[in-house]
Amino acid sequence: MRRAAYVFAGLLVMLALLWTVPASAAAADDDAPRITKEELKTRLGEPALAVIDVRYSPNWKKSGQKIAKAVREDPTEIGSWVGKYRKDQALVLYCD
Repeated sequence: MRRAAYVFAGLLVMLALLWTVPASAAAADDDAPRITKEELKTRLGEPALAVIDVRYSPNWKKSGQKIAKAVREDPTEIGSWVGKYRKDQALVLYCD
């Protein structure tokens, strides 16, 4: 009986998290700094800027359009690559 109560409480917590994450993600998206393509063109090659292509692999492979000097990183493995960029670098991520 006690175990069932813990499982039920855990499910309630998971549901609460699932409900609140999309709302907070949308708010964060509105606050994200933006860069125009014209500004990006003028800044390409700057050591203080890293351009990262985070398109999913099939989309990236079939695309004939890639930003020069951009590095492709797997969007599902952010934890494995985010640490290789300097903390003082501006990261420009782009996708489809």
